[in-house]
Amino acid sequence: GTSRQIPQTIIIGVRKGGTRALLEMLDIHPNIVVAATEVHFFDWDENYMKGIDWYRSLMPFSYGNQITIEKTPGYFTSPQAPERIHDMNSSIKLLLILRDPTERVISDYTQVYYNRVESHKPVQLFEDIVIKNGALNTKYKAIQRSLYDVHMEKWLKHFSLDQIHIVDGNTLIKDPLPELQKVEKFLNLPSRIMSSNFYFNQTKGFYCIRSDGRERCLHESKGRPHPLVNNTVLEQLYSYFREHNAKFYRMVNHSFDWH
Repeated sequence: GTSRQIPQTIIIGVRKGGTRALLEMLDIHPNIVVAATEVHFFDWDENYMKGIDWYRSLMPFSYGNQITIEKTPGYFTSPQAPERIHDMNSSIKLLLILRDPTERVISDYTQVYYNRVESHKPVQLFEDIVIKNGALNTKYKAIQRSLYDVHMEKWLKHFSLDQIHIVDGNTLIKDPLPELQKVEKFLNLPSRIMSSNFYFNQTKGFYCIRSDGRERCLHESKGRPHPLVNNTVLEQLYSYFREHNAKFYRMVNHSFDWH
């Protein structure tokens, strides 16, 4: 009685916002099945050209009472993704997980830094990438990805605000349950995720998951220590994002505790 379904919900981003944690935590819910990998269907032309049947073939098998969720963080910043998703299903529900934009930039840098170290490629200090000729390098991709208002504007051209639920990534890490209960409500699902599904791992410094008698933590690449960043550079980033954040808050009728 199972079949592969096109997702009824997509986690559209943001990169380094907590998308993997959100997906793994939602996977606890008996009415949710999740795609194992990031599909990059709507943001990569070479995949989009393969068509909707190819996309469906990558989804897990599900029962009629289950929601299929796919997550690809690159969708949020993709110019094509909003229209393409809308063309597939104009009434789809979207999940967007965001965190403090400056923290997200540093986390973005950290991931690339470790990837380069592991591949024996040369690395640069954070400050040397973020500052060029004494000024903030606003063309740096990680900074561009944190301009939430710029990207959100594209999504709101195709979807109404009540179709997009924003998860607070900073809160999800510190206290997962309230954020997940809001998602359950948004998806019209019965409340099944409980506080007993989580336990705090002192070594890792974040919550791990307990379900079906098993315990699991996020991959070791998650929660890596960030570099210590020069205070002057931090202030430049806070200052640059301040206006963008204010604009974003007005757009979504909600404020966040960001710098």
